[in-house]
Amino acid sequence: MSNNTIIKKVNLNFQFNKKLFLFLFGFLFFLKGFSQGFDVNHCQVDIYINEDGYFDVVENYDLNFTEYKHGIYRNIQVKYDLLTEDGKLEKRRIKIRKIDVPSHKYQADPDFVQKLSNSLQIKIGDKNKTIIGPQHYQIKYRVYNAFLFEDSQIRFYWNIKPEGWYAVFRQLDFTVHLPKGVTGDIDTIFVYSGNRGIDTPSNDFEVSYDDGVYTAKSGPNFLSVPGQSVTVLLNLPLGSVKELKPWWPFWTDYGWTLILGAMLFAFYWVWNKYGKDDRVVATTSYFPPSGVDPAMAGFLIDDSADTPDLISLIPYWGARGIIKMEQIPKKGWFGKDDTKLTRLRPLPVDAPKYEETIFRGLFGIGSGTSEKEVLVSSLVDSFYTTMNSAKMILKDQAQIYYDAQAKKMQTKTVIGVLLLGVLLFFVFLFFWGLWAALAVIPVVIFLLFMTVYMVKKNARGNDVFSDLKGFKNFIKIAEENKLKMLLKDSPNYFETTMGYALAFGLFDQWAKKFEALDIQPPSWYTSSAGAFTMHNFSNSFSDSISSAQSTMVSSPSSSGSSGGGGSSGGGFGGGGGGSW
Repeated sequence: MSNNTIIKKVNLNFQFNKKLFLFLFGFLFFLKGFSQGFDVNHCQVDIYINEDGYFDVVENYDLNFTEYKHGIYRNIQVKYDLLTEDGKLEKRRIKIRKIDVPSHKYQADPDFVQKLSNSLQIKIGDKNKTIIGPQHYQIKYRVYNAFLFEDSQIRFYWNIKPEGWYAVFRQLDFTVHLPKGVTGDIDTIFVYSGNRGIDTPSNDFEVSYDDGVYTAKSGPNFLSVPGQSVTVLLNLPLGSVKELKPWWPFWTDYGWTLILGAMLFAFYWVWNKYGKDDRVVATTSYFPPSGVDPAMAGFLIDDSADTPDLISLIPYWGARGIIKMEQIPKKGWFGKDDTKLTRLRPLPVDAPKYEETIFRGLFGIGSGTSEKEVLVSSLVDSFYTTMNSAKMILKDQAQIYYDAQAKKMQTKTVIGVLLLGVLLFFVFLFFWGLWAALAVIPVVIFLLFMTVYMVKKNARGNDVFSDLKGFKNFIKIAEENKLKMLLKDSPNYFETTMGYALAFGLFDQWAKKFEALDIQPPSWYTSSAGAFTMHNFSNSFSDSISSAQSTMVSSPSSSGSSGGGGSSGGGFGGGGGGSW
C-alpha cells in the first residue's frame, strides 16, 4: 500500500460529515474544552518499540492547574475499524498492559472492561484531596496489537497527542526508539498535527534521527488546542517487529463455544452414566401393576408429578366406591356447568399420603361415614396449595422406585452447573467479552432444566416401569375382541382402568374403544346429558374432569407494572484526557 493511501488504513469510527463534525466540535470546544481548568506547558512522550511485537509508552506532563482539581484522567481508545490492503474491513482491538503512574494514586480499567468498551481510562489523583498550580505526571503503559503489517513494510501509526484532550498543549516533544539492530531513515517518519484529516506533514516539528532514535521537538509557535492532534507515522522494514498472531485464531475469537460444547458433553456423560434409565423391555400387560395407583403410575411413566396424575385419583376412588361424581348443568344464560363430588366413605387406612392430602383437601379432616359434598367451583384459587403439596409428597414417596445414587448425583450436578456457570460467566467476560458471557446464561438454564430428567430407576422401579409401559401400549392398541374377553372375565374392567388411562393422557382414546361394546357407564358418575350411553359418558366425564383440573390448580392472579499518506488523528492511540 502506498503512503498516499494510508489514511484509509485506520478509520477511528468517525463517520460524520466533516462540516458537521467541526461544528459540533466547535460547540464542545467552547462549552467544555476550556472548562477543565489546566494547561499543559510541556509534554514529553517516549516510545520504545520492541522487536517482540509491542511498544512501551512513557508520557510526561508538566501542567498548571488554574482551578482546584483532584487530578487528571487519560483516555486511550482500544477499538478500531481498519481498512485492509484488499479493501476489507477489519475489527482491531489493541491491548493496554503494565499501566503505572509513579508517585500518584491512580485507577485504571481492568482488562475485561477494555473488552467491553471502546476505550481505557486511567484516572489519576486523590478524591479526598484537591490541588492547584504546577504539577508533574508520568504515565507508563505497554501496547500490543497496534502495528500495521503490510506486504512491503510495517507501519507504526500512533497519536502522540490525541484530539480528545480537553486542555491546551503549549509544547510537545517526543522520541521513538527503534528495536535493537534496526536502523532508520529520516525519510521514513512523518508527523501530522492540527485538526482531524490533515494529511500534509506538519511544519510545527523539527525531526531528527540518531543511532536508532527519532526525536521530534515542537517549534516556538506551537499550540495545540482541544480537538487537534499530533500523530506520528513511521515506516519500519519487514522483519523488524514480530507479528503476534494467535496460535489458533478460532480459539481467540470463538474459544468460548468449545468450552460450552465441552460443558454440554460433560453433562451428557454424567447423565448417561448416572441418570439414564436401564433399557427396559415393555411386556404386554392388560392390567396395571398390583399395588400401584394411577397417580403413582402417572409419575413413574414420565418421572414427573403432574396435575393429571393426581386428578386420576377421582375415577380411581369412584371405581372403589369411595366417592361419586355428578355433573350439574349451568343455570341461566351466563352460568357454567359445575361438578359435585360426594364422599361415600373414608379412604382405606393404608392409603398413600398423597391420596390422603387430596382427599382431605376436598372433604376436610373428618373421618365419619356420613356423606359429604363439595362443589368443584368452590375450590377455585384455593385448592392449588393442596395440589402442590400432594405433588411434592407423590415425588417423595416415588423415590422407593429410584436409585439413591442417581439422586445424589442429580443434586451434585445442579450445584456443579450453577458454580461452573458463574465461573464461566466471568472468565468469558474477561477473555471474550460480554456476548460470550451472556451465552453462558441460556446454557446453564437449559442444563438446570435437564437435571430434572437426571433420575434412574432401581431394579424394583424397572420391573414396575416395564409393566406400566406394556399396559400403556395396550391402551393405545387394544382391539375390540380382546376387550370383550377382558370384560367377560372382569365386567368392571373399564372402571378400574380408566384412572390409569387418564394419568397417561389417553382417556378419550381408551373410552372410545368401549363405546361399541354395549357396556353400562360407571354408576358412580351421573349427568343430565340425556340417555346415558358410553358415548355420552365419555364426553361428559372429559368435560367435567377438564374443568375440575383447571379449577384445582387455579391461583389468585397478581398485579404488577412494568504527506506520508497519513493524517492528524488517523492512527492508533486515539482518546484524550482532562481533569477531574
